[in-house]
Amino acid sequence: MDDGPTVAEPVDGLRERVAGEVLEPGDDGYDDARRVWNGMVDARPLAVVRASSVEDVRHTVLVARDHGLTLAVRGGGHGVAGNGTVDGGIVLDLGALNAVRTDPGARTVTAGGGALLADVDAATAPHGLVVPLGVVSRTGAGGLTLGGGVGWLTRAYGLAADNLLAADVVTATGEVVRAADDGDPELLWGLRGGGGNFGVAVSLTFRAHPLPERVLAGTLLYGRPRWREVLAAYERWTRKMPEAMQTIVSVMTPPPELNAGDDPILMVGYVWALPDHDAGEAVVAELRAVAPPDAEESGPATWRDVQTAQDAFLPPGSRAYWKNASFDRLDDEVIEVLVRRGTEQTWVGTGYDIHHMAGAYEREPAGGSPFPARSARFWLNVYGFWADPADDAHHTAFVRGLAADMAPFATGGLYVNFMGGSEVSDGAAWARTIYGEQATARLVALKRRYDPENLFRLNHNIPPG
Repeated sequence: MDDGPTVAEPVDGLRERVAGEVLEPGDDGYDDARRVWNGMVDARPLAVVRASSVEDVRHTVLVARDHGLTLAVRGGGHGVAGNGTVDGGIVLDLGALNAVRTDPGARTVTAGGGALLADVDAATAPHGLVVPLGVVSRTGAGGLTLGGGVGWLTRAYGLAADNLLAADVVTATGEVVRAADDGDPELLWGLRGGGGNFGVAVSLTFRAHPLPERVLAGTLLYGRPRWREVLAAYERWTRKMPEAMQTIVSVMTPPPELNAGDDPILMVGYVWALPDHDAGEAVVAELRAVAPPDAEESGPATWRDVQTAQDAFLPPGSRAYWKNASFDRLDDEVIEVLVRRGTEQTWVGTGYDIHHMAGAYEREPAGGSPFPARSARFWLNVYGFWADPADDAHHTAFVRGLAADMAPFATGGLYVNFMGGSEVSDGAAWARTIYGEQATARLVALKRRYDPENLFRLNHNIPPG
């Protein structure tokens, strides 16, 4: 009677075929290699493969497929869902594939599938260029882009996914496919927000944009008694805001490192994307005039300063749980919910961000990508990040509670990069609530073409049928 492959068979196959490092339980470095950023995810894979080439990626995919093993694909490993590791399966770690090449003349940037935001920024800044990415430098550029990619340049230049020009993808059959307008344009469409459902993106080429040597950036801080007036003023301010200005409102009890006291605060963070700092200062002055901050930090900053400012508050191993929603209203009813819930946070470990959208984000042609809710004015991310497992139930309940209170005001669609793994149910029903019927049908058709057996399922999964 054939009982199937032994544990040794797939690992031996990996060691024979892969040039990079293969780690299994008991090996030095295995425990570090199996971990992801979200400390609530504690899995023990059969093996972790640190790929050193595209050929390593191909061999790993084929071994996982041939042995019926669950495959976890890891770029930066920073996703809140923790999909970069797996119990009993194979982790394909792309971290060594992090080379970034900038073509200043063409204004394009090509990054390996394991490149972090920091790697991309380091390669582009010397040329006065930037790729619109996220807000934490340790995030993997590939995973961020495949889910959408909201950041400090979304209004000026769109999502990271909107700037994706091409990608090389290893499919479930080990084939390397070019997703591009002159390759497979439908696959390129699916990668612009459809996640890692169709294969392993080993190389991504982006459109780059001009970036001043120093950008204007800052934060306006407000104490609890003023939140209602500030949010109302903020809503009016955003209605006539130039696209070059990106703002994110954050509400939390500040970590001790900020030396901002023990009470929850509201922060209006901003980045001005153009070299004319006086013009950006004039825009910020409009909010200051009607809502003078209790404290403020502002001034010219390098792009690296901006992109690394949040890193220390989200250290590896943080226990994390997030939920999100798009919404259009920031009226008295919505402000009441946000203020009430925000003032409840008398602890460090939870908070929420309001991303101002519109601008280039809204101008993406209808159906140009799977990413939903292009008409949304705001996107809410409710998050928890803490260290003590004893806080899990309490902090998770707060995140769920605020998300539930905001649900009546949601305008549809969710951002998969702001979703935990437990938020996805079996079947395609969840996908339709995010992407809509038409986009989901296209995504399912792509899935059937490139991954009919659903090998790439450890993600916000779009099943093939």
